[in-house]
Amino acid sequence: MPTVPDMPLRLAGPECLATYATVPISFWVRRELAVELVDGGLGGIRLAEHPVEPPYLRDYDRYYTPMHWTETHDLNYWAFFLAGDLSAPVGAASVAYDTPSVPLLQGRRDVAELWDIRVHPDRRGQGIGSALFAAAVAWSRERGCVQLRIETQNTNVDACRFYAHKGCRLGAIHRLAYPLGASANRETMLVWCLDL
Repeated sequence: MPTVPDMPLRLAGPECLATYATVPISFWVRRELAVELVDGGLGGIRLAEHPVEPPYLRDYDRYYTPMHWTETHDLNYWAFFLAGDLSAPVGAASVAYDTPSVPLLQGRRDVAELWDIRVHPDRRGQGIGSALFAAAVAWSRERGCVQLRIETQNTNVDACRFYAHKGCRLGAIHRLAYPLGASANRETMLVWCLDL
């Protein structure tokens, strides 16, 4: 299993969710990849980076924490990775596999989804996310998956650049995926794919 120097990664089961949830996932949205339709979409779609004013804090756990995942999904075929000390991890990742309730899997058993990846804000940029990503890729390959999919939003520019750097390609842009709301009205779903 990939490691960061002095930073072991451990594979765990759903029993780790309370500990997993202690790793913050929030980030500041200061820019976005705005979806621009060329000729109403007939000429293609362009993603253009623009500043967001005013910046705002986006916290995916505000409405749907890891503790809620068991309410909507059977986690028996999922993997959970913890980076660092098990009692106080600094990073975590989860991979969904063979779970009909996960839309991106489309009922397929040869596709996995990187459901979640998070690194403590004080530890970002130190290779922890890369090690977690590599562990998710290896685990998916071990199950015979031919593709790893990842959902993120156009407001998470750093994540988009991370996935592109890891060899993922943009597989889908869904402008109407999320309900309108305080911040969701500006978000577009981006689905990244890594062929395994």
